[in-house]
Amino acid sequence: MPRIRFDFGALVLDAALLDTPTAHLVAAALPTTASAQTWGDEVYFEMPVEAAREGDARAVVVPGEIAYWPEGRCIAIGFGRTPISKGDETRLASPCNIFANALSDVKALAKVRAGARIKVTLLADG
Repeated sequence: MPRIRFDFGALVLDAALLDTPTAHLVAAALPTTASAQTWGDEVYFEMPVEAAREGDARAVVVPGEIAYWPEGRCIAIGFGRTPISKGDETRLASPCNIFANALSDVKALAKVRAGARIKVTLLADG
């Protein structure tokens, strides 16, 4: 299964792509660079693809799921509570397409600051 790498400079996060329409669009757009934004315990950044909301899109995610936010044309990686979370859930701004799963602990993203440069690349099948 193909993998992608999010390189935040001092931190690298690899993820396994799922077989979804969004995953195929994201993979086809790589490599790309972006600037990180943060919202509570979420890092998100622009992705140069336009994907429609998939039928199983959802706002509440499990930390480690990598999501595409159709309304913002962004990748969103939630790793804890956001300003709209209820209890301990990880709730993104609106329903997102889950297109990959992180291969390491996404809680390390707490170190990422707004404005950090992110390079996203496609890795060889693994």
